[in-house]
Amino acid sequence: MRNTLTMEVPVEESTSMAKRATIASTIGAALEWVDFTAYGAVAATVFPKLFFTSMDPNMGILAAFITFGVGFFARPLGGLFFGALGDRIGRKNILLYTLSLMGAASFLIGCLPTYATIGFAAPVCLVLLRFVQGFALGGEATGAQLMTMEHAPQNRRGLFGSFINIGSSLSAAVANGMLFALVSLLGTQQFQVWGWRVPFLFSFVLVIVGLYIRLRVSETPAFEEAHAKGQDDRVPLVKAFAQYPGTIVRLLIVWCAPTACFYVITVFSLSYITKNLALPSQTAFLCLMGANVLAVCTVIGGGAVSDRIGRKPTMLIASILTMVIALSYFTLLDTKNWYVIFLAMAAFIGSLQIQSGVQPAYFAEPFPTNVRYSGSAAAYTGANLLMGGPTPFICAWLLQRSGGQTWVITAFCAVIVGASLIAILTGPETRHMDIKR
Repeated sequence: MRNTLTMEVPVEESTSMAKRATIASTIGAALEWVDFTAYGAVAATVFPKLFFTSMDPNMGILAAFITFGVGFFARPLGGLFFGALGDRIGRKNILLYTLSLMGAASFLIGCLPTYATIGFAAPVCLVLLRFVQGFALGGEATGAQLMTMEHAPQNRRGLFGSFINIGSSLSAAVANGMLFALVSLLGTQQFQVWGWRVPFLFSFVLVIVGLYIRLRVSETPAFEEAHAKGQDDRVPLVKAFAQYPGTIVRLLIVWCAPTACFYVITVFSLSYITKNLALPSQTAFLCLMGANVLAVCTVIGGGAVSDRIGRKPTMLIASILTMVIALSYFTLLDTKNWYVIFLAMAAFIGSLQIQSGVQPAYFAEPFPTNVRYSGSAAAYTGANLLMGGPTPFICAWLLQRSGGQTWVITAFCAVIVGASLIAILTGPETRHMDIKR
């Protein structure tokens, strides 16, 4: 009887802590994503006029998208740095550092003078702060996933992990909803003068809330077990690349498609709808906000389904749906009907977010504990480096070079999704792997 009771208590405690870890990681990740996503929306609509006023309007848009891409250049560096550190000192400590760093950078962006006030120093400071944002998010994204995955019950890792990635959809919904409200209340002129700063200044409050929540979560059992056994590696990043190079490259290719397509929708589409289709920015913000709210359900659904049928089949189905929708996306936008635009965005983001629901488990399970942070961060942030930051710039450049023909962007998406499909097909199923190995 004593043995039975002894076994039951840890299971209950483990499940309770798994839920707490999931909540803490989800809220913390969502708070960081709000700032990161708000930057993308403002870069597409406001920054060309405030920080690149000396340039031709088309060049101003390209320059603003370059500063957007700087955050993605920094993400792999942050992912590798915090990944190696997280494999040595634990997941919890790293998440406290990354949240504080992101909050400080975002708050300073909200305080930053424009080109009209300090000249060339304004875009330089903007680039530096965007770099810090990306550096922090590079460590945050993988750390939050692992904090949840290593606490979660084995048969529900997909479901628990999916909650982490509702952060990107929730943040896009919150950020665009906030921007829509500000434009509606202040008007376009006042929004461009000072209203755009509000989401960044508000980050101070979000950081306090996030830190309070995360301090109440314990370190993961998988890390503590590996640490107790002396399985820590002094150079986990080197070991990850030495022993799992194929896995890292394959996962990186898989994630290039969801990354690129997500920023085609959430960043480039805002510029296309307002500049090329001449529709109000409020319409674009509102459609994108609604699409991201609906996408929350597909994130959770993707993770839950992957617990039943496997990670690989779920990823394949979602990737095929992404290909189908990508081929018609800009044709639907060109109708200029906001109902159709909303449905196109919702369907496109929904197909991507099914994959986001699977991603935490899909990236964590192939690696052992002592290199899991480093390996999964290298693949995840590497994909964001290659396709996240450059995508809005590439799309804007392709559109200008083609004389406004959107088929070139459609072809760009189709090629990337095709490569992702091949990478998924060549990979193994990982649902039943032991995460404490």
